[in-house]
Amino acid sequence: MKKIKQILKNTRVIILIFFIVAAFFMIRPQFDATGVAIRNVARNSTAERAGFSSPKATIAPTKRERITEINSIPIIDIDDYYDVLRAIPANRTVQITTDKGVYRVISGNSSEDIGLSVYNAPKTNIRLGLDLQGGTRVLLQPEEKLSSDQVTGLIENMKQRLNVYGLSDIVVRSTNDLSGNQFILVEIAGANEQEVKELLAKQGKFEAKIGNETVFKGGQDITYVCRTADCSGIDRRRGCQAIQEGQMCRFMFSITLTPESAQRQAEITKNLSIVTNQDRTYLNETLDLYLDDSFVDSLSIGSDLKGKAATEIAISGVGVGSDRGSAVTNSLANMKKLQTILVTGSLPVKLDIVRTDTISPALGREFTQNALFVGALAIIAVALVVLIRYRKIAIVLPILLITWLEIFLLIAFAAWIGWNIDVASIAGIIISIGTGLDDQIVITDETLKGKDEKEHSWKDKLKKAFFIVFAAYFTTVGSMVPLLFAGAGLLKGFAITTIIGLTLGVLVTRPAYANIIQILLKD
Repeated sequence: MKKIKQILKNTRVIILIFFIVAAFFMIRPQFDATGVAIRNVARNSTAERAGFSSPKATIAPTKRERITEINSIPIIDIDDYYDVLRAIPANRTVQITTDKGVYRVISGNSSEDIGLSVYNAPKTNIRLGLDLQGGTRVLLQPEEKLSSDQVTGLIENMKQRLNVYGLSDIVVRSTNDLSGNQFILVEIAGANEQEVKELLAKQGKFEAKIGNETVFKGGQDITYVCRTADCSGIDRRRGCQAIQEGQMCRFMFSITLTPESAQRQAEITKNLSIVTNQDRTYLNETLDLYLDDSFVDSLSIGSDLKGKAATEIAISGVGVGSDRGSAVTNSLANMKKLQTILVTGSLPVKLDIVRTDTISPALGREFTQNALFVGALAIIAVALVVLIRYRKIAIVLPILLITWLEIFLLIAFAAWIGWNIDVASIAGIIISIGTGLDDQIVITDETLKGKDEKEHSWKDKLKKAFFIVFAAYFTTVGSMVPLLFAGAGLLKGFAITTIIGLTLGVLVTRPAYANIIQILLKD
C-alpha cells in the first residue's frame, strides 16, 4: 500500500493519470445511445426545407443530431428507421423528433427521398475508416496539372456533388506520390463502387440546346432543382412501357432557371415555327439534353413558350430494366444523378480512376473483431514471455497496464483530432505497441542493473535507458516521414498513427513506467 501511494504521488504518474482522464472525455463513451445519427442532408430535399442541416465534417460523432422518434414511434436503430418510413405513403407529413428538435417533413417515393442519410447512433467518438466500417475508396488523377487554387476548387466541387447525391462520411483530399504526380483520394462510407464511379469518373458537363445554341448549363444557370415527391419521380403521364430489352420508365422533375437563361431561351425560340402533333401544338425544334457531350433526351417545347422567358421548366429522361421494378429503380437512379449534376455543375477537369477499393460493412466488422482478438492474444503472449524472463509479477503487471494505456491514449488522440482508424492505422498501433514493449524491457533491464548499486548509479542507468529509447524514437519517426507521401498518400494513416503513438509513449507513458518500476523494485 505504501508503494501504491508513492506511485500515485509521483509527478510523471500524475501526468499520465491526467492524460487518461482527458482521453476518456475525448472518446466520450455513450453505450446507452439509441436512435440513428444524421450523416448528410441532401440539398433541395424536403428534409432541408424542413430545417435539417448536414453536420459539419469536424463535429464529433457523439454530437451529431440523432433521430429518436418518427410519428411518435421510437427509433432504436437503423432498421426501425427504414421500417417506419417505408410504411408511410408518399406526400404525407411526417413528424421527426431528434435530440435537438422536432421537424415536419413531406414523405417521398421511397425512404431515401426525404433527403436524409443516417446510420446507427455512434456510442463513442472513435471514427472507423473504410476498412473497418465498409465503403469505397477511389484514387483519381487529374488529366492535367492543377494549381493549388484549382485543386481546392476541384475538391470543393467534388464534396458538393457527393453531398447532394446523398453520399456521406466523405473524405476528399489531395495527395502526391514521391514522383510529384497529383492525385485526389476519395473515401466514402456506405457507398458502392458503381455510384462513386458514375459521379466522379465523368466531368459532368450538362448542356441543354435548341438546335446548335446552348440555352443553359448545369450549375450556375439553374437556381433550383426539385427533389421532392410532388415535383419529381416517375412521369405519371407517360409512366413505364414495354420495350425489346424489357421495360422502360420515364422520370420527370422540374427546375428553375436564372432570369438570364430564361431570356436566352426566349431569344432562341421567338423565331421558331409552330407545328401540330396529335392535336397539340409544339415548336419545330426540341430541347436536347447532353451530359458530357453525349445525348441524354429530347424534350418537345410547347408553343406557349415561343419567345417567352419561362424560368420554370421540366426535365425528363429514362431508365430501363428487365422488369418494371428494376426499370423504376434505374430510372430514379438516373434522375438522382442528373439532379446532382444540375445542382453542382461540371467538374473543372476530367479525372481518371487509378484505383478503386470496396469493402463490405460485414467484412469490416469481422476484421475489427479479429484484430482486437489477435491483439489481445499477442499482448498476453508477450506478458508470459516477460514473466518467464523476470519471474516477477510486479514487472509483468505494469508492462501490461502501460501497453493497454498506450493503445487507449492513441485511440483517444485519434478521436480528438478526427482521424479515422483503418487497417493502416492498426498497423501503426502494432508498431507503437512493439516499440513500447521494447522500450519497457530496456528500462526494466537498466533498472535491475542499478538496483543493487548506489542511488546516482540507478539514475545513471535510467538516463542510459532513455538515451536508447529516444534514439529508437527518432530513428523510427525519421523512417515514417517518407511514408506520409509514398503510395499516393495511402500509407499516411500508418505513418501518422505510428508517429503519434511513439510520441505519446516517450513523453507520457514510458517515463511514468520508469518511475513505477523504480518504486516497485525498491526494497
